[in-house]
Amino acid sequence: MIISVASGKGGTGKTMVSTSLAASIKNNYNVQLLDADVEEPNSHIFLKPVFETSHAVSINVPVVNEDRCNHCGKCAEVCAFNAIAVVKDFVLTFPELCHGCGACSYLCPRRAINEAPNQIGTVETGKAGSISFVQGKLDIGQTMPTPVVRKVKELTSREHISIIDASPGTSCPVIAAIKDSDFCLLVTEPTPFGLNDLKLAVETVKQMGIPCGLILNRAGVGDSRVEEYCQKENIPILLTIPLDLNIARLYSKGTTLAEGLPQWQENFKEVFRKIREITGERNSST
Repeated sequence: MIISVASGKGGTGKTMVSTSLAASIKNNYNVQLLDADVEEPNSHIFLKPVFETSHAVSINVPVVNEDRCNHCGKCAEVCAFNAIAVVKDFVLTFPELCHGCGACSYLCPRRAINEAPNQIGTVETGKAGSISFVQGKLDIGQTMPTPVVRKVKELTSREHISIIDASPGTSCPVIAAIKDSDFCLLVTEPTPFGLNDLKLAVETVKQMGIPCGLILNRAGVGDSRVEEYCQKENIPILLTIPLDLNIARLYSKGTTLAEGLPQWQENFKEVFRKIREITGERNSST
C-alpha cells in the first residue's frame, strides 16, 4: 500500500504526521518512508536514519558543437522552456532552465547538438531502525525538483507500507509525489489559509482519482469551517491533533509525536486502520 501525505500549504505538520504514522505502525508492518519534499527534506530530523547509499540525479542538457552549427535558430525555436538561445553567431544554453526533453538535439537540422548529464540532486537510502528510508535532495540553485521526486518514487516498494512525504502545495512536484498512491492523507489547520489551500489539494486528488482523508492539526484555533467543508464534501476527518505546547516542544526537538507521547501511537494506528478500511471498500466496489 502507498500512502502519500500532502498539504495545500506549508507548516501544517505534514512531516510530523508522516513520521509519526511510520513510527506507530513499524512494529506491525514492514514500513518504508520516502521523503519526496526534495526542496526541504526534513523527515530525517525525526527518524534519524543511517544512510547507506547516495546516487546522483541528473537530466540531459544540450551541448552545442559550434563547428557544425550554422546558427539557424531552430533549437531556440523548439525549446518551450527558453533554455537555449541564438545570439548572432553564438548559441547560449541555460542548463538551469532545461527540462531534458531532447527536442533541440532531435530537431537540429545539422546534428550540432549533443546531450550531457547535468546533476540536479541526489537520492539517499538507509534505515531508521526497522523503517526503510529514502530521501531526495535538490541541489542548491537548481529549479527542477520533479525529476528528483520521480527518482525517489522509483524506489517505492510494494512489499512495504510506503509512506510518501510530499512537498506542500499542488504544483508539479506534488503531483509527481502523490501519483499512483492508494490513499492521500491531507493535513491542514483550522484557519482561513488552511481551508483555502485544503480545497485546492482536495480538488487535485479528486482529479487524480485518489481517495483522501484529513488530519486536522492545531485544533482549537481558527473556526469550524474546515470541519463544515469536510462534512459537505464527504471527506473523513481521521484524526484531530490539538494545539498543544508539549507537541510543539517535541516538534522543535525533532521528536515524533508517536515517540514523544506514546499514547498517540494508538491514534495513528487507528488512522492506518481507517485508511485500509476506506481503500478496501473502494477496491471492492470497483
